[in-house]
Amino acid sequence: MTKRIHTGHQGTGPGARTPDGCSVELYERMKAGAEPDIIASAVPERASILELGSGAGRVTHPLIERGFAVTAVDESPEMLERIHGARRTVHSSIEGLELEEEFDVVMLASFLVHTSDPENRQALLRACRSHVKDDGCVLIQREGADWHVNVPRERVDPAGYTVRIVSSEPVGGGVHSVYAEYLFPDATWTQTFLSRPLPEDAFREALADAGLELDAVLTEDGTWVRARPKATSAA
Repeated sequence: MTKRIHTGHQGTGPGARTPDGCSVELYERMKAGAEPDIIASAVPERASILELGSGAGRVTHPLIERGFAVTAVDESPEMLERIHGARRTVHSSIEGLELEEEFDVVMLASFLVHTSDPENRQALLRACRSHVKDDGCVLIQREGADWHVNVPRERVDPAGYTVRIVSSEPVGGGVHSVYAEYLFPDATWTQTFLSRPLPEDAFREALADAGLELDAVLTEDGTWVRARPKATSAA
């Protein structure tokens, strides 16, 4: 078997594609799994949620159906066009987001905290902190402990498609290049992206540098966690 070494972000398959290789049609087709239930169990009912990197609404729409007021942010206008029923959609990068509003909940899903650039990761976390209420929370999805060693692996979704993580190859500087395939009965997409594994101590340090602290681990595999703004000492 030929060894695949990929660098950067790229993708193949039908339809429009975002700069990081994500296919708009693919993300529109994919279904939410347990994420909406995990989120709903960790936040107040009908909370205001800022979803950073909403994509085409895979998780957005189930949250709206549960009564949450969702503001969806994405840098792809094509993705945002697929979102319906949100309180608001915002076309912006996460790093450059400056809304004059704070939210009960800020959500950073899709493993975005594992961006290959540490400065970019801190910019993402600072955006979370600057938009969450002092008594609110930030929900973060992170990789499992065996994510880069348990490959290849695949998951067959009940909706009838297969998600396959084919390889995760070190490309230097602590970064891995991940190659994934998404197989539907009528079409196939691939995506290559960079990921930086984040040990627990480094994750907590990154949170602290952004003014956040770990509050709870929400899933048995540790992939979903809740953070809160760090308490400040009275002057």
